[in-house]
Amino acid sequence: MPPPLDMQTAAKVFFSSANFAVAGASSNPGKFGHRIFDWYLQRDLPAVPLNPTCATVTVRRKEYQTVHSPASLQDPQQTGLSIITPPPVTAKLLAEAKEAGVRAVWLQPGSFTDKELDYALSEFSGAAVGGFSEGTVGGEGWCVLVDGGAAMKAAGRQERL
Repeated sequence: MPPPLDMQTAAKVFFSSANFAVAGASSNPGKFGHRIFDWYLQRDLPAVPLNPTCATVTVRRKEYQTVHSPASLQDPQQTGLSIITPPPVTAKLLAEAKEAGVRAVWLQPGSFTDKELDYALSEFSGAAVGGFSEGTVGGEGWCVLVDGGAAMKAAGRQERL
C-alpha cells in the first residue's frame, strides 16, 4: 500500500507542470475526454491530446495533432498526464508514463480501480491525483473539471477563461 498522501499537494504539483497531455482525448463532445481536453484549452494551458486510435482530435472546430503514447510526448519530464481511459488502458498508460519519465498524473473518475490508483500513488509519489481523498469538492472523486481551478490557483497559475 502506498504511503498516505495529501491530494491537494499532489494536485498543486500536477499543475506546476510546464505541459499537459490528455489521454483519452476525443472529438466527441459527449465524452469526458473531449470535455477535459477542452477544459485545458479554455484556460490556455499547453496541452496535447494523447490517443493512439486517431491522428487528430477536433475541439471547437479546430484540429489538434495527437500523440500516440507517453513516450511520444515532447517533454514527458515536464508533463502532467490527465487520464480518462478505462482501467485496463489506464494500467498500461501508467506503466508507459512511468517509463517515459512523466512528471505527474491525474486519474479522472472512472479511469481506475484500486489497483491502478495504488500503482499511481506508489510510482508517482507525491505527484498522482485521483480517488476520493479529502479535498475534492466533487462527489465523484478528484476531477479536473471540478477541482482543477483550485489546484491551478494553488500552483500559482492564473485561470484564464
